[in-house]
Amino acid sequence: MACMATTRQPNGPQRSVDETQEITPNNDIEGQQTPEGLEIEVFDYSKRAQWLRAAVLGANDGLLSTASLMMGVGAVRTDVKSMILSGIAGLVGGACSMAIGEFVSVYSQYDIEVAQMNRENRATQTELEDNKDLPNPLQAAAASALAFAAGAAVPLLGAAFIKDYHARLGVVVGVVTFALLGFGSFGAYLGGTPMVKSSLRILIGGWLAMGITFGLTKLIGSTGL
Repeated sequence: MACMATTRQPNGPQRSVDETQEITPNNDIEGQQTPEGLEIEVFDYSKRAQWLRAAVLGANDGLLSTASLMMGVGAVRTDVKSMILSGIAGLVGGACSMAIGEFVSVYSQYDIEVAQMNRENRATQTELEDNKDLPNPLQAAAASALAFAAGAAVPLLGAAFIKDYHARLGVVVGVVTFALLGFGSFGAYLGGTPMVKSSLRILIGGWLAMGITFGLTKLIGSTGL
């Protein structure tokens, strides 16, 4: 912002001096007032927590549970039909289970928050107003079911067209590995958390889930049950 100031020199005439003052606002503080009266907002990543949690957990559960189920069946059956049918059953059953479980869980949270708001409003003799920050059970259930189905489709599509037994197992592990890294990075990006740390944590957990399922099923199958 520039302003003109007039100075008087001793025994001399007046002269104008152009004084320039540069003001740099602090953009790191939410609600900071700039000299022009503009308010700077910083995005709150916690606002994404509700649907992000349901979507990320649903996708990872769909990916890992379906892939582990297919690997378990593949440990004792070499035909592609058995693996695909087990994967489809896992996708449908898991998506329904995730949706119902998420709906019940979030609805319970919703009831608790509404009851607390009612108590506070009665204490202050005010009326309960609509609050957009309240959890949405239907939104959480839909996000969880769709994400589960999307995750479960990855190993199914990877194994659907591979007839060779060993190649099919390798393809399932490979596509699941890339999907885990992708889901981990995407969830970390949306949540504003470190991508590498989140991706590696999910990847290692996925490898353990598939390995343990394959190994235990192979062991039990070798007993002749």
